[in-house]
Amino acid sequence: MARVHAAEYATLLGQDEQRLRRRPAPEVWSPLEYACHVRDVLLAQRERVLLARRADAPALEPMGRDERVEHDGYNDQQPSDVARQLTDAALLFANVLDRLTPPDWNRTVIYNFPDRQERPLHWLALHTLHELRHHLLDIRRQLET
Repeated sequence: MARVHAAEYATLLGQDEQRLRRRPAPEVWSPLEYACHVRDVLLAQRERVLLARRADAPALEPMGRDERVEHDGYNDQQPSDVARQLTDAALLFANVLDRLTPPDWNRTVIYNFPDRQERPLHWLALHTLHELRHHLLDIRRQLET
């Protein structure tokens, strides 16, 4: 499913750059910033799955989602680069999920969102899919207005 959503993001990132970089309000990310965030979520979640396979119930560090917008210059990146990177990140994430055995899906991590709690990898995968869908809707809404 991550691969399918990545293709949808790539299509949306082919639109007018000015619209992709426009924030509807100062506190709301632009479509391009949302796409960069999703790319980084996929990469972070991939590393978290790999960590859970080699350590028992590791405590995960927050990814610094808000800080990354500025620190990585999300809105200054090229949409075509982000589309390619997001597609690659989805492939990398899907690959580690495809390699999980039935017992691996129940391995756990200490996750910080929405509250600090031990979560199985099947929850992490579903949560990540929710993030992809949710932000895809955010981008579509912004580009429709």
